[in-house]
Order: sequence, then structure tokens, then C-alpha cells
Amino acid sequence: MENLPPTMNTTRRTFLATAATLGAAAAATAATAGGAHLPPKLVHHVFFWLKNPGSKEDLAKLLAGIRGLAAIETVRGIHVGVPARTEKREVVDNSFSASEILYFDDVEGQNVYQVHPLHQKFVAECSHIWSKVIVYDAMAV
Repeated sequence: MENLPPTMNTTRRTFLATAATLGAAAAATAATAGGAHLPPKLVHHVFFWLKNPGSKEDLAKLLAGIRGLAAIETVRGIHVGVPARTEKREVVDNSFSASEILYFDDVEGQNVYQVHPLHQKFVAECSHIWSKVIVYDAMAV
């Protein structure tokens, strides 16, 4: 930079300072525009064990049913999964067939989900293919 004419050094410094200021302003605006982005407060994590764990058809039906739950208006996010092929350790349970994680703003939103017709339809159409379900609900602290 020292070999540049003085006006170019000044222009470059001004540009960099302006870019840094605008970047910081954009980040601050993004964080506050419409309220800061906060993750949902309630996580509803459900594990399913299929009666026929080797059935690709049953797994496909279950996964499709789970994905349909995303249409419920109080669901803020969804993760649908199957056991990961991670390291075998005593603390890892990968015996389940599928899982869902649903995100809600609050307990009231989760209550709406529980009685929602789409959730009731999912249970009615898929409960005959699973042998076990375990639910973990957790609130952010």
C-alpha cells in the first residue's frame, strides 16, 4: 500500500472503513428487522419403532406421514430422520426406525398440534405400522 499515490491510499482506507460500517449496520439490521431471530422455545422429539423394521414400504409411509405434519400452522420447523451410521457407543441408541423433531413457539402451539386434524390423521393412518413410540418434549432455558 505504501507504493500507491496518497489519494489512492485515502480512497482505499475510506472504502474499507465504509464497507466495514455498512457490513456492521446490515448485520444489526438483520438481527433486529421484525425482531431478532430466536429459535422456537419448545422441541418435540419423537422416536418410532416399526413393527416390521425391514419394510421399506412401511418406512416410506411413516416418513411421508411425518413430513405432512409440517403443514400444521403452529409447527415452526421440522427435522425428519432415520438412525445415523455413527460410531457404536454404549450411550448411542440407534434401534429406532425414524424420528421427528418439531419446533414450537410455546406449549400452547404444541397443544394445538396435538389435536390438529392433520396430526390426528397421521396417527390414524400410521399407528398400525409402529410398535413403539417415545416422545421427549423440552423447553429452552
